Amino acid sequence: MDNNRAAHTDQKNHPALLEIQDLWKSFDDGTRALKGIDLSVQSGEFVVILGPSGSGKTTLLRSINGLTEPDAGEVRFRGQNVSRSTLPALRKNTGMVFQDFNLVNNLSSLNNVLTGLLDSSNKLMSMLYLFKREQKLLALSCLDRVGLLDKAYARADQLSGGQKQRVGIARAIVKKPVLLLADEPVASLDPIIAHSILSLLHNIGNEFGITVICNLHQVDLALKFSDRIIGLSDGRIVLDAATKNVDEAYIRKIYSGHSRGLFFVENSEDEDKII
Repeated sequence: MDNNRAAHTDQKNHPALLEIQDLWKSFDDGTRALKGIDLSVQSGEFVVILGPSGSGKTTLLRSINGLTEPDAGEVRFRGQNVSRSTLPALRKNTGMVFQDFNLVNNLSSLNNVLTGLLDSSNKLMSMLYLFKREQKLLALSCLDRVGLLDKAYARADQLSGGQKQRVGIARAIVKKPVLLLADEPVASLDPIIAHSILSLLHNIGNEFGITVICNLHQVDLALKFSDRIIGLSDGRIVLDAATKNVDEAYIRKIYSGHSRGLFFVENSEDEDKII
C-alpha cells in the first residue's frame, strides 16, 4: 500500500461521498492533464489539492462536476456513476466557487446568489429573475452568512474582490449542497482577504456538514485549514495524507522543480525552504 494513503485506511469501511477511479484526460493540443487519478473523499472532509500550475488541479475539479468530460475512468457520487443521466442530480447537490468569481456584473448581489437556484426553479421565471419569496429569503440568509447582507442590492461590479468571492460562496451554498468545489478561490486576493475567505469556507463546511474540495497554490493556507492534502504533479497524485502528517519533505515532493517563486526561499546552500 502507498504510504501516503495509509492515514486513510480507517475510512475504507465507510462509503465514500466521492470516488474517482483511473481518471484520464487529454486535450486537443496534446496536453495530458490527468494520468490515472484515483481518489476517494469522505463526507465532511475539507480536502485541499496542491500543485504547481499545469498540474491538473482545475481539470480534476471540472471532471468531477461534468464541466470537463474525461477520456477514461469513472467518477462516482454517492455510489452512483456520474453520466449524462445522473449529472443533473450531482450538480443539484454540488456548489462551485470560481477563481474569477463568475458573477454577472450588472446584477445585484442578491440576484447573483439566486442564480445558484436556476437548476431547481421554473426556467422561464428564473430567466426573468422572478423567484419565489422563500427563495429570496434563503438567498438573503446566505448573504448574511457570508457577511454581506448590507450589499444585497449592490451591483456586483461595485464590490471589492473579497466581497465578490463572498457572493460566489453564498451562491454556491444557496442550493444547500453536500459537496462544494472551490477552484483557486483566493488566487486574486491579498493575503489577509485570502485568509478570511478560506476561514469562511472552512467554517461553512463545518457548520452545514458540507464536504469541501479546494484547489490552492498557497501552502500556508492549505496547512492551516485542511483536514487532508492531495498533491498533484504532472497529472498524477504524488501525495495523499492527513494534513497533520504533512511536513516539508512532502511539500517538496509536490513542488519538485517548481518551488522558486511560490512559497519557498533559497537558503545559503541553494536549497529550497518553506516559509
